[in-house]
Amino acid sequence: MSITVEPKKIKFCWNFVIFLYYVCTRIRNFSTLARTDMSEYKKLFNKSFASLLLVLMFSFPVIAQDGEALFKANCANCHKPDADFTGPALQGWRTRVPEGDWIYNWIHSPAKMIETDKTAKEIFEKWKPTVMTPFPQLTHEEIDAIMKYVDDYAPPSAAPAGGVAAVGAPQSDNTLLYGILTLVLALVALILLQVNSNLRKLADEKEGIKRGEPVPFYKNKTYLMAGILILFGVGGYYTINAAIGLGRQKSYMPTQPIYYSHKVHAGVNQISCLYCHGGAQFGKQANIPSVNVCMNCHMAVKEYKGDPIIREDGIQVDGTKEIQKLYSYAGWNPETNSYNADKNGDGQPDGARPIEWVRIHNLPDHVYFNHSQHVVVGKQQCQTCHGNIQDMNEVYQFADLSMGWCVNCHRDTKVDFLNRETGEGNRFYSIYEKFHQDIKDKKMDSVTVGNIGGTECQKCHY
Repeated sequence: MSITVEPKKIKFCWNFVIFLYYVCTRIRNFSTLARTDMSEYKKLFNKSFASLLLVLMFSFPVIAQDGEALFKANCANCHKPDADFTGPALQGWRTRVPEGDWIYNWIHSPAKMIETDKTAKEIFEKWKPTVMTPFPQLTHEEIDAIMKYVDDYAPPSAAPAGGVAAVGAPQSDNTLLYGILTLVLALVALILLQVNSNLRKLADEKEGIKRGEPVPFYKNKTYLMAGILILFGVGGYYTINAAIGLGRQKSYMPTQPIYYSHKVHAGVNQISCLYCHGGAQFGKQANIPSVNVCMNCHMAVKEYKGDPIIREDGIQVDGTKEIQKLYSYAGWNPETNSYNADKNGDGQPDGARPIEWVRIHNLPDHVYFNHSQHVVVGKQQCQTCHGNIQDMNEVYQFADLSMGWCVNCHRDTKVDFLNRETGEGNRFYSIYEKFHQDIKDKKMDSVTVGNIGGTECQKCHY
């Protein structure tokens, strides 16, 4: 496992090293301190404590304001830095919007800006009926970090000819680094406690105070109780998280019988999701496409001639061979351009059989989810729940699909009311015209799905 230390963490590490150096130099001279008065002893701990506070104050804000992480968590579902997506490409935003606090106001409350600001109205007219989700929780510093990441973004380099080594840049995993730092901090804390005990003993001897031998830290009831409480807290935290996560399959990526690349189909060739998953706009289930849907194209497309397809494990996929697998399932003979004869009289070509796809997204049996209600009525993009599906070779579960995740979306998603004057909007929401009138009367700023019952239990649970 490789460890990549990002620039934002260098400052933390540097300040931490300075702090350790200061503590070590002071400990080295503790024998000298024994010959001085208690004021020097107090100075040591006051300065040590102040140094630790400075490290925390100046380092952790830098860690929190990670532009790339903030962008992926809040913006990547609808935006790309360098290309139009559900929303516009973000690079070059400074030349398209007014200066000052406009960008902060827009991110915090787009719907309010559309009502009063000319630039916001122009953006909405270009991208309607989609209205950007508000992010009032983002601070100015976090927004600055996001926009700096967008400005500095450079697309990943192209794959080399062999294709195997170009799966993508190695993921930054600093878990080991922070684990080591945590252990070092714990060791420093233990050393300081021992120094405190030794200095107190030396000071008492100098002043002629008789005290008993200090209790070893491993027998000290205070330390033992603190350790028990910490273990109980940490153990409880991980136990509760594990219990909450039971049955969830975030990042689940099973091996499928045919390597089907959504990146090739939905991304490169721009095939609409609804062409294959037609049930998403007409019913509850999105439906897995039948073999015949695949054969509509692959009767003509017999070999893969695109860019190399690389599996997650770095192995290159033979696209033409995967198409041959499809022919086997369909009972299709590519040499004669015809289906196999039905010699056994079962009503389908000999050798034809369903593709046994492994289901990825599963909800509990007591949960009701209707695709058409979200895709047609709510006008949600597939990427809202499934992530950037057009960039995935092997599909995985993007979100945890938990109740909290769904409820938070309902609380934030704005309702697209019907405007009877212009005819724009969704007629499904005509029964909630009172809310529409309240918005006109300035009694409400906006209406979310939660306001119309989207957070009531019976909406999603049988």
